[in-house]
Amino acid sequence: MSSSLQKKITVLVCDDHALFREGVKTILNSQPDIEVVGEAADGKEGVEQAIRLYPDVVLMDISMPVLKGFEAVRRIKKARPDIKILILTVYDDEDMVARCLDAGAAGYVLKDSPPLQLVYAIQTVHHGQQYMSPRVLTGVVRQYISQPADFRGGYELLSDREREILVLLAEGQSLKDIATRLNLSVKTVDAHKYNLMRKLDLHDRSELIRYAIRKRLVEA
Repeated sequence: MSSSLQKKITVLVCDDHALFREGVKTILNSQPDIEVVGEAADGKEGVEQAIRLYPDVVLMDISMPVLKGFEAVRRIKKARPDIKILILTVYDDEDMVARCLDAGAAGYVLKDSPPLQLVYAIQTVHHGQQYMSPRVLTGVVRQYISQPADFRGGYELLSDREREILVLLAEGQSLKDIATRLNLSVKTVDAHKYNLMRKLDLHDRSELIRYAIRKRLVEA
């Protein structure tokens, strides 16, 4: 089949800035293999349009009114699991990347990327691969390397019980709730908490939650 007869990659653009949406649409519609089939100005509308239009790829900003981008990603993936979602944002910090990937995004592109990088990212996720802007990828690798060895390998040192309690703590459950759920004493749960945080070199619940998100143990 000739390239002119191949099905175009259909794209939904979700961003709350009209001028930015227009710019993205102009760039993408100039590509022979891409067609913008819809747009949305907030996260809720993005979810509704994704379900209705069923595009191949959704471009999603993070900072969206009504419904935040990563929550919109989660809802779209629940309703239409085969839609590929590409985050298009100004945020490049590692925690935000982790939250979006955990929600189900297939890629992460920064808004100051060259237009052809965005085109390549769309093509890449459409074909079932993940894509991250080089600057984002560099930051994630640097963050990983800068972590103490216990962060990278400490999980292997945890017992099954400690791993179970780690997840429950990261989900926000209290020691008392965990003790009741696991049929343990509060004192025993507290001892497990102390041991797992020592092994992972974590010092408070916020660090524990970030660790669990990065390890994909809980949803952001």
